[in-house]
Amino acid sequence: MAYRDNLTDWGFGQYGSTYLTGDGARLQLTGSTAKYYICAITLTEDTTFQKLEVLDGGVGMGVINNTSCVATDGPYPLDTDWHGYTTLETTNEASEDSDQVTTSHVFPRGITIYGFWDQVELNSGACIVYVAPK
Repeated sequence: MAYRDNLTDWGFGQYGSTYLTGDGARLQLTGSTAKYYICAITLTEDTTFQKLEVLDGGVGMGVINNTSCVATDGPYPLDTDWHGYTTLETTNEASEDSDQVTTSHVFPRGITIYGFWDQVELNSGACIVYVAPK
């Protein structure tokens, strides 16, 4: 049997999933006792999000202290969170930040997005939401 690295488990659904469909369907893992976070979302229909909130506001995660990902509670400063080279170009700092997702952004069916979220709420569409332990 091949070696199985448990660090990759979160990306493939070993810790569980749930199916969300329609306006208002949500998974909320924001409580202080929550043991899981949302690590991946596979879209089974064209989908728009009402909420897609970064885990703990993106603070204190990963090897670089802060983490950014697709979210409705952004924008997040990618140039500083990801240690970008802001000294090379400082005239258009706003363009270096992540864009905030709104209900007008349609994510097409068939794709999977990966990230760190503690809340997902649909505006329309359907998806499978995968979780991983914190």
